[in-house]
Amino acid sequence: MSEAISEALVELAKRRGFFFQSSGAYGGVSGFYTYGPQGASLKENVEDAWRDRFAVKEGHMEIDAPTVMPEPVFEASGHLDGFDDMLVECPECAESHRADHLIEDNTDIEEAESIPLSEVEDLIAEHDLVCPDCGTELAGEPVEDFNLMFETNIGPGTSQPGYLRPETAQGIFVEFPRLKEYARNQLPFGVTQVGRAYRNEISPRNSIIRVREFTQAELEHFIDPEEDEPPLSRVEDVEVRLYPAAEQEADDGDYVETTVGEAVAEGIVTSDWVAYYLGVGQRWYDRIGVDMDRFRFRQHLSGERAHYAADCWDAEAEIDGDWFELTGFAYRSDYDLSKHGEHSDESFTLFKQYDEPKTVERATVDPDMSYLGPEFGGAAGDVADALERKAERDRSAFDGDEVTVEVDGDEHAVPVEQTGFAVEEVTEAGEHITPHVVEPSFGVDRVVYTVIAHAYREDEVDGEARSYLELDPEVAPTVVGVFPLMDKDGMDDRARELAAELREAGLEVTYDDSGAIGRRYRRQDEVGTPFCVTVDYETVEDGDGAETVTVRERDSTAQVRVPTDDLAETLTALRDGDRTFDELTAAADAD
Repeated sequence: MSEAISEALVELAKRRGFFFQSSGAYGGVSGFYTYGPQGASLKENVEDAWRDRFAVKEGHMEIDAPTVMPEPVFEASGHLDGFDDMLVECPECAESHRADHLIEDNTDIEEAESIPLSEVEDLIAEHDLVCPDCGTELAGEPVEDFNLMFETNIGPGTSQPGYLRPETAQGIFVEFPRLKEYARNQLPFGVTQVGRAYRNEISPRNSIIRVREFTQAELEHFIDPEEDEPPLSRVEDVEVRLYPAAEQEADDGDYVETTVGEAVAEGIVTSDWVAYYLGVGQRWYDRIGVDMDRFRFRQHLSGERAHYAADCWDAEAEIDGDWFELTGFAYRSDYDLSKHGEHSDESFTLFKQYDEPKTVERATVDPDMSYLGPEFGGAAGDVADALERKAERDRSAFDGDEVTVEVDGDEHAVPVEQTGFAVEEVTEAGEHITPHVVEPSFGVDRVVYTVIAHAYREDEVDGEARSYLELDPEVAPTVVGVFPLMDKDGMDDRARELAAELREAGLEVTYDDSGAIGRRYRRQDEVGTPFCVTVDYETVEDGDGAETVTVRERDSTAQVRVPTDDLAETLTALRDGDRTFDELTAAADAD
């Protein structure tokens, strides 16, 4: 898409009520956008399509957790210490910028987010990068980590510190002890959530692509890594365009055009679960109207992959010559549940029943508290707990004369003879396991923008330039526009009646009697309305014959007359893809 078309798209979004910067009456606030009537409807339709595919059809449950959560949640998740972006501040105008974005925008370097801070500072100097706002040189300015979370207080007075959630995932993870009960303690099971998240972006940009308040649609699929396998056969033939890390790092690297099944067999995608959701995601993006010629799955480079992620791929779309992440597909292992288990008083494990009881060796400790108390004081209980965890995970640590455990960052050495360490044979009916997590995480706002951008078209109709959105009927804000040819002679009354009847039939309808009929068609074309119905003189003069109206199709501008008795059924079939407009016109011609 050219820059001119990009500007036209943003202008159209504002003019036609898709989205616009919030609080415009007060100068606007960077990184916050309001969805207008068309955009809110489109966004809701995208979310409904996501729920249909990733919750309903997969048999997963959905929750709705608070957007504000207490500080301990983010201490456990690691967001307090590691949820940072690279910040460089202009010494002249004091504007803050994302250093990695400056490098990506002004050099041939891609994915600068994975580069260490010290190297980023060197690259800024090497390429003579300047402040985008005032042109001041940034060489020599420090690049620092900036935590992206919005902080708040919960309650008055000596209130509890809290944060606006930076992702919806933690709302699922912290509720796992209860959610596992709803799943009858049976793996695998999935939990979805669609809701707002907040990140205090250093430099919001690209309209709703990078904002400070946004909507995520996330699925956390809890699995037993030793037993649970995805139904790969459902997606093994799905064709995908992959951009593996090895190809990104090669001088002559290129895409790998393959199928999901072949990608798994050849080891390109190492997680079967991630591969499964790549296939599901590919089909879903195609379904809602993303241009598959401008779509790819890019594997995370080692420097940008989260330390807990065994493998991670991003679904990316090309807009204006740039590639943007739409979805992250990650295998998060047991990191999240283990962390919350360590930091809370709840159990984040699940009991796995054996087919038959097993006799196994178990390492146990029975510390001598008469020794630990005087030796470690108030930390004695924590030392005892740490010894128990150490015995469960690393019995070899007790082979020497003393064992070392860590409590609140301090190391404590305990004589093994004081730990009561022993290895015993026990018969068990099962074991407690910490499930692993597979996570497809969708940025809904970016998906909405991509759907609009990829649907934007320009052509000429009857000698006049036309711009329109070739939106799929499933996500289009309005399915049908209903017009009277003229606002008189009963045509307006009949058009209003038909609009009400179509709404009763479950169709999204807009009524418009303002201006020339051609102008009304253009308005609906611009917001992506797939079909328009016109009540004309022939309609009101049909007399004893079958009453008909004109139905116009947006993309081709072709028209066909349809009996009003069949109108709701016909439009519903067209919306749901059960019938094409070509089939409709062919049937009319045959009659």
